Amino acid sequence: MSAAEGETVRASHILIKHEGSRRKASWKDPDGRIISATTRADAAARLLDLRNQILSGQAAFADLAARYSDCSSAKRGGDLGTFGRRQMQKPFEDATFALKVGELSDIVDTDSGVHIILRTA
Repeated sequence: MSAAEGETVRASHILIKHEGSRRKASWKDPDGRIISATTRADAAARLLDLRNQILSGQAAFADLAARYSDCSSAKRGGDLGTFGRRQMQKPFEDATFALKVGELSDIVDTDSGVHIILRTA
C-alpha cells in the first residue's frame, strides 16, 4: 500500500498515561493522582503485560482497552475510527501506517503517554 496523500487507516489503541504525559487526567483518573505518580517505565511495563495477554490469546484487545486505556476511546474498545496523515501525533501516525491490518504494535511513545496500537483497516 502506498503512502499516498489520501491513504487512511483505522486503528484501536490502549493508552497508559504517566508523569510525563501532557495531560495528567483521564476518564479513569479525573484528578490525575494515579497518572502523576506513574513513571514511564511503570506505564510501559503495564502495557507490555496487556500486549502479552492479547498476543497469547488470554484476553481480547477491546476488553483490555475498555478496562485499562486512559483514552476516552476506551468506551469503544479503543477504536479511534479512520484517520489519515497528519491527524495524529507523528510517532503514533508513523507506527499505525507501518502496521499491517490485524497487526499489533510494540510500545509507541507520544506526548500523551505510551500506546499499543492495533491496526484494524
